Amino acid sequence: MERRIATLFGIGYLPGAPGTWASVATIPLTWALHALGGFWLVGAATVFAAVAGFWAVGRLLKDPADDPSEIVIDELVGMMLALWPLSLGLTITGAGPEIWPYPGWLLGFLLFRFFDIVKPPPVSWAERPGGALGVMLDDMVAGSLAALIAMLAAGVAHGWF
Repeated sequence: MERRIATLFGIGYLPGAPGTWASVATIPLTWALHALGGFWLVGAATVFAAVAGFWAVGRLLKDPADDPSEIVIDELVGMMLALWPLSLGLTITGAGPEIWPYPGWLLGFLLFRFFDIVKPPPVSWAERPGGALGVMLDDMVAGSLAALIAMLAAGVAHGWF
């Protein structure tokens, strides 16, 4: 079970860039969760995925220095965090599930992948502990930074700043 969770039921085995595949797969999943229950369901699902990810990764890693590319649960959690501002904004405004604010989804994806791949501080600092903490935390920090910048961009785009 831990391997299924860690690889997102095999997405982590897709060729090329498994982290990107997992990030792309997170967009429709998050949209569906938002459509079913708004930000509160997205938030609860993110917390659940993080707890499951820490458990699964902790059980799979034999060497704390490892971060196998097939482990992509961390990308799911980080990407969901990157989409929190979009889901929260849609929930607050009462926008229905028929709204597909593609610039927000795209911005969240691009920002998250940038921070996850480039790993500027503090993202690089978050992976230092190694083990499940390092595997999961760097993507959670990358997702949080993406969310922060997305919120600022939304503020500019909507004339709040």
